[in-house]
Amino acid sequence: MVSSLNFALKSDEEQNAIIYQFQNFLNSLDFSLEIVVQSRRLNITGYLDKLKELERKQENELLKTQTAGYQKFIKDLIGGGAIMSKSFFVVVPFTLVEIPGMKKMMGLLKKQPPPFSEERFQQCKSQLWQRMEFVALGLRRCGLQCVPLNTSELIELFWGLYHPEEAEVGYYPEIPPELIR
Repeated sequence: MVSSLNFALKSDEEQNAIIYQFQNFLNSLDFSLEIVVQSRRLNITGYLDKLKELERKQENELLKTQTAGYQKFIKDLIGGGAIMSKSFFVVVPFTLVEIPGMKKMMGLLKKQPPPFSEERFQQCKSQLWQRMEFVALGLRRCGLQCVPLNTSELIELFWGLYHPEEAEVGYYPEIPPELIR
């Protein structure tokens, strides 16, 4: 997951420096990557319900009035349109071999490749972590922060992509412990 920055608020010199750093970062890559922007409608009904409960429990009349005014302000604010949240991701792929045309050749083969040994798996995992760290360093130079997603965060992300209505209201299934490593 990658942070964002408000490019329009930067000075011309800062914008040019960011563009130059990003260009250098992209030119330094020897593997492909994917940039994903996810826009989601933000559901704040739970927040509004908590405000109503807070107003109901409030004993001070002035604070009760201010809480009601704040609720009205929030309702008016979201009444003008949907509030969206944006998330940014950089997908760092792993392939065993980076040879042009290799995927086409692999598609012609009918049998499955042999399973990984634990040692080979650890080598591949190490290579993937090196790539992720390289990407994070390159994006940090552009003023962005990166955080790798863990297993449960990835499951939640993919589940939300395939179940947008449930994700909008904040429902996510419970993840079995055996899937979290």
